Amino acid sequence: MTLKQLCFYKIKKNIILLIQITKNFFLYKNWFYLDPIYLLDQIKIVGPDSIPVVLITAFFVGMVFSLQIIKEFLYLNAVNLVGTILSIAFIRELSPVLTSVIVIGRIASSFAAELGAMKVTEQIDALYLLEANPFTYLVMPRIIACIIILPLLNLLSFSTSLFSSSFICFAIYSVNPVLFFMTALSSLSFADIRNSCLKSIIFAFIISSLSCLYGLSASGGARGVGNAVTSSVVSALLSVFILDFILSYFMFSDVNSVFYSI
Repeated sequence: MTLKQLCFYKIKKNIILLIQITKNFFLYKNWFYLDPIYLLDQIKIVGPDSIPVVLITAFFVGMVFSLQIIKEFLYLNAVNLVGTILSIAFIRELSPVLTSVIVIGRIASSFAAELGAMKVTEQIDALYLLEANPFTYLVMPRIIACIIILPLLNLLSFSTSLFSSSFICFAIYSVNPVLFFMTALSSLSFADIRNSCLKSIIFAFIISSLSCLYGLSASGGARGVGNAVTSSVVSALLSVFILDFILSYFMFSDVNSVFYSI
């Protein structure tokens, strides 16, 4: 088998597995066999254990982004627009993508490594022998946990970034925090928050599905598990960045300028 044929075979195999994961997820009968204890365990891994990383990252990203923005608006004498620009940038783009990248680095790699280790040690085959569905028992709780938690982490990241931005604007450039939050909150709309959460839900499904997909298709011992983890992280990152552009184009292309509300 040539390299080209091998690549085509792997791509075809992964697409088929991804379609099967999507199909099984929306198959209502699988929900009746869901283990609630295992689901709560996965929610804890994805959610509370990720909060410190999200808070620290969002805090410093908000401050760095503010440092670059505030100087230009002070030069233009448009301080009242700082809160508007930052809140829109955070809620529409930075927070969903930033949170997804953190989850990819921390959770997707963990999912792929854990399922890959189970695959190469034939634990997945043992589940089939016990007439247990590996998708219902192993994959579905991980997907649901990501779908539940990622939008919440997104909103937490947005709030943290906004507060750190207001702190920098006040501490270094003496921008009134009241003015900052008035313009920031007045420019936000329900559609922005809804679309931001919808982005996070789609990202969560893609991230968890790809990581589980590569984990279940791992082979070749420890080296195969390592390759599966690397492939899952790279594929999830590329998918998030590509999907972010597509979703942003369709979600925000017909949205009026936020300056109309000021």
